[in-house]
Parts: sequence; structure tokens; C-alpha cells
Amino acid sequence: MAPRLSPGTGDAPAAPHGPATGRPTIKDVAARAGVGWKTVSRALNGERGVSAATSDQVLAAARELGYRPHRGASDLRRSDQRTATVGLLLQDLGNPYSAQVLRAVEDAGRPLGVSVVAASLEGDPQRQREAVEMMVARRVDGLLIAPVGAALEHLEREMAQGLHAVLVDQAPAGSTADAVVVDNLDGARAAVEQFLALGHRRIAYLGDHAGLTTAQLRHEGYRAALAAAGVAPLPALEHPSVSGEVEARAAVAVMLAGPTPPTAVLAAQNVLSMGAVRALAAAGARHRVALIGFDDFPLADLLSPAVTVVAQDVTEVGTRAAACLFERIGGHGGPPRRTVVPTRLVRRGSGEIPAPGAAAVEGGPAGTPRGGCP
Repeated sequence: MAPRLSPGTGDAPAAPHGPATGRPTIKDVAARAGVGWKTVSRALNGERGVSAATSDQVLAAARELGYRPHRGASDLRRSDQRTATVGLLLQDLGNPYSAQVLRAVEDAGRPLGVSVVAASLEGDPQRQREAVEMMVARRVDGLLIAPVGAALEHLEREMAQGLHAVLVDQAPAGSTADAVVVDNLDGARAAVEQFLALGHRRIAYLGDHAGLTTAQLRHEGYRAALAAAGVAPLPALEHPSVSGEVEARAAVAVMLAGPTPPTAVLAAQNVLSMGAVRALAAAGARHRVALIGFDDFPLADLLSPAVTVVAQDVTEVGTRAAACLFERIGGHGGPPRRTVVPTRLVRRGSGEIPAPGAAAVEGGPAGTPRGGCP
């Protein structure tokens, strides 16, 4: 029996043969269904001119063969030139914060059929430029980026040529991109205000890369709280640009051994908090020196004492950033939008250790995250 030709398709039937070794092709599906490859293409793309019976026949053949369409080729044929992919550039995909942002963006994109291509920047401006170029070369529909520093001329050039971009976590002044950030200044200020209420005056500060706007704002919040209380900062207790857990551990160890050791420590990034915990444990000071970390980290609630943190709603940040980007891709115009997600102080014990001779105070978590892209 000769292969059947679907009426009105205008293409010749494929020769009857099974799939060759390797991934099945559209011609293999056509041969199994007994129609031409153009009919298969129309059926798989939901185009007009294919009867319901023929469409069912093609889909059944595709399932039997395990056929998967070639996404790149179909993208080239789309009239809107979209690829249904977005790029995500974060500081370190191995960091729990970055991993949670990635998950939130993936979850937001999945119902829309959008895939996420992610990469780490590692605090390197050159790596950032190359990563942006790579994403543009992959023809992503939009880009979510936690930028390194304030120099974003390369990103602005790509945006001027049609790239949709949303800044995550960092919002350098002068950018024309939407931005979704947390209230870094207020979060750090709230942590220091708690220390001050417990009688602490020698409050140490560990900050992330000084070129990041998040680090700058958290340091500013630390300084603002001290100033409001009339407490002069001690230069020996300020480390505003610490790189990684090892450096944080060393910095805390040096401060503890110094002439004016801190009675409290604000670690303004989760990896720095881990270094601080190790240093305090090594010095036998975990129950004597108060500690608050900015950003939560795994097992922080299981330590003794459990670590008090300034918590960010990271899922909210990623979800809202993705929503803003999808709106821009969908044609939303207007000026740049800045969305600020509040933090909340999660009291677990380490941040509630009073200064020597002071009485403890009680309190509970404060702050409620907001939802939606404005």
C-alpha cells in the first residue's frame, strides 16, 4: 500500500523507512506517518491546512519515534524572531542566593515556555562584558543581570539596539534598565540598631566587594545607625571589602585578637557570615560575641546559637525581576522602573546576645515582602 498524501499539503510523501541511528528527524516522522515532511512541520507547529486526523497521525508518529523538534531551526522561522530564552547573569551560581534567584526565574518562565541560560560573573567586569556578548549572540529575548560595578555602557549599547534587560540585586545610578532590589540600607541599619539596643558599641562590619552597590548601601546603613546613636565608628573594626569566607574568617580573627575587640559583628553577605561563624567558634566566642548576617545561609538555624539574619525574599526578587522582563519583551514601554523588596530581621539567638553588662531584649521578625512588578 502506497504512503498516504494529506490532501492540500502540496508536498510529496517521504519514502517509507525507519529512523536511522541517532536522533530521529522530521523525515523519519513523515515516513512513519505516511505524509510529506512539510505536513509534519505544519502539524507540529499548529499551522492551518492540516486536518485533525492527519495532525493526530503525525503526533502519534512523533511520539513513537521520540522525535524532538530542532528548536534553533524553528526559531529562525518565527516571524517575531524570538527564541523563547532569557539570559541570567549572577555573581556566583554556586551561592545559595544565586541558586534561589535562578530557580525563581525558571519557575516564572516555565508556564510561558521560556528557558533560562545562566552564567556566573565572579565580580569580574571583563567577564560581564563577555557574558553579555555571549547572551546577545545566542539571541536571547531578554537579560536579567546582577551587574558588576557601575560601568554598564556595554549593556546600555545592547539595550539601545533592542535588548530587553532588567537589573537584579544591583541598581547603578544612570541605568535605563528596570531594576529589582532589596532595601539594603534599611536592612543593615535595622541590624545595627538591634546591636545598639543591646548595649553594643564596638560593632564590627564585614562587607562584600566595595564596588557593588549592595555592599555600598549596607555599609551606609551600618554607618547611619551608628551616627544616629552618636557612636563613632572604629576603623579597626570596619572591613568594607572582604572577598570570600577565608578572608572573612581571617578578618574576624584579627579583630578578636586586637586591642579593641568587637562585641558584635555584622556580616553583610552570607558567605562572609560563614567565615565569621568559623572565626568566632575557633576563638570560643560564639556565645559571647553577637552576630547578624545579611542573607540567610544553609543550616544557619541549626547552629548554637542559631544565626540571626537580615533575610531577603530571594524568590520574590527573582519572580518580580522575571515578571518585569517578560512585560518588556511583551511590548511594555515607559520609563525605567525600580522595585524595592523589603528585608526582615529574623531573630534566632546570635544577634540577641547582649553586650557585656547589658540586659537582653526581646523582639520578633519584622517586615513584610511585597509582590508584583509596578
